[in-house]
Amino acid sequence: MTPLALSRAAGIAAALLLAGAPAPAQKLRPDDPLRRDPDDLAAPKPAPIELSTTYDVLEHSFCGGPDGEVPRAVNINTLGEVPDSAWFTNRPAMSVEEMVRGPEVEGGPDTSRPWTVIAGKSGGITPGFTIRDFRGRVYFVKFDPSAFPRLSSAADVISTRFFHDFGYHVPENYIAYFRRDQLRIAPDARVGVKGGERRPMTEADLDAILADVLRLPNGTMRCMASLRLPGEPIGPRKFSGTRPDDTNDVFPHEHRRELRGLRVFCAWLNHDDSRSLNSLDMFVAQEGDRGHVRHYLIDFASTLGSGSDALRRIRPQNPRAGNEYIIDFGPILKSAFSLGLWERPWRDVRYPDHPEVGRFEAEFFRPERWKPEYPNPAFDRMLPEDAFWATRIVAGFTDEAIRAIVATGDFEDPDAERHLADTIIERRNKVVAHYFRQVNPLDRFRLEGMEDGRRLAFDNLGERGGLGSVEGYEYQWFDFDNAAGRLESLGAPARSTGPAVPLPDGRPEYLMVRLRSVNPSEPGWRKAVEVYVRTAGDGSVVAIERES
Repeated sequence: MTPLALSRAAGIAAALLLAGAPAPAQKLRPDDPLRRDPDDLAAPKPAPIELSTTYDVLEHSFCGGPDGEVPRAVNINTLGEVPDSAWFTNRPAMSVEEMVRGPEVEGGPDTSRPWTVIAGKSGGITPGFTIRDFRGRVYFVKFDPSAFPRLSSAADVISTRFFHDFGYHVPENYIAYFRRDQLRIAPDARVGVKGGERRPMTEADLDAILADVLRLPNGTMRCMASLRLPGEPIGPRKFSGTRPDDTNDVFPHEHRRELRGLRVFCAWLNHDDSRSLNSLDMFVAQEGDRGHVRHYLIDFASTLGSGSDALRRIRPQNPRAGNEYIIDFGPILKSAFSLGLWERPWRDVRYPDHPEVGRFEAEFFRPERWKPEYPNPAFDRMLPEDAFWATRIVAGFTDEAIRAIVATGDFEDPDAERHLADTIIERRNKVVAHYFRQVNPLDRFRLEGMEDGRRLAFDNLGERGGLGSVEGYEYQWFDFDNAAGRLESLGAPARSTGPAVPLPDGRPEYLMVRLRSVNPSEPGWRKAVEVYVRTAGDGSVVAIERES
């Protein structure tokens, strides 16, 4: 049964569902559908977590896959939506300007005044440093290698806006330009050197970090500046289980809809490095030493056509990315049994030559076949209804909005910018075409009309997405006894020619209508959508259940 209410009391709802225990007969509560999950209650600070990349890869490559039937997501409300929480915020009806602004609140670093370098990092995938600008705001600064200017900084800034607009919590990331003579090293600044202890930072360290950064004709250098997140960092979160010392974290992560559906977003933008280590939990103080955890996604440098090589240096994305796991037994065995004659099909993919974009294409891309760097427990448990939830959000990005967001990458080559936007649009179309065919894509249910002619209206997202048209909609109304959880038919099935069905005569406390779309070429659209209506007052849609 689809979970139809959230429980904050020690995760009782999640525990009952996962254990297969019978739910109470009463399905709907007076406050359904819940719009907010109160997971920000004041609690003790959890202990910091450190994860090993090697262990994470091996653990999820060799174990952790679904065992038996996958239960439905447990943190959804009666409409199948993810309530606002410390993990996710719904962002309905955003204007193009709002989508382009993304997470921006404070703005990028002040480039008209000197920057104070307060820490440095000379190794890793993106050497950089931490600065404090004239306003006192702290930013983490990263650079593109001179051989691939704009590649990772554009990908990071563009994808940050997309993931914010999806609903996830992300940092404020900006493109900024500065001069070497703007930098001042703080007296207490220290630098981390690979294989060594942190030590006081020198001008030579700063020059070494900047050695491979391209100087533009006007003498400036380009960087990606990420505003420090509010709160205290306590490490990444995993894609399975819960954080045991966080009393607000009661839903197993692999059964959270926003983490299952994250796979759709990552496939769309080829965020292959969507691992636990690219998340960050921040402890936000509330009262004394108590507070709550806010969950962020960070570091989008390996998205779109940007990636890294075996030494973790920024490069155009590896063609394997999105097509095969780091350790993928299927291709390994095929190659072995064919004595190397079988060739991986993604090796034949050809990419346009746009160094600012890297390797990013839409022709070979299939959203259902996309893979991250290694298996992800939440992604592996994504059900069609989880994918539908995410795809509705993807479908909301118009061509205009996509092109405007891509423009924030501040490309030098207009052809590169155009190619990137065109590719994102084509991949969006493929995501919509695939996942809107897996379930009956009816949405936006609402009551319309006057008392003597009320009807339940809805949209067919498949039709709106250009996937085909329907001959009509089969429907049947039921009286729903909420206290006992029983349905009683109010008449024989009927058919409507348009996306609306009349309400039946009589007004029990709750009604339920079972809808099916009639399109012989789309079998997925025959799957039932059950819509529950509370008739009190002006009436309202209070629950939706989808056959998947």
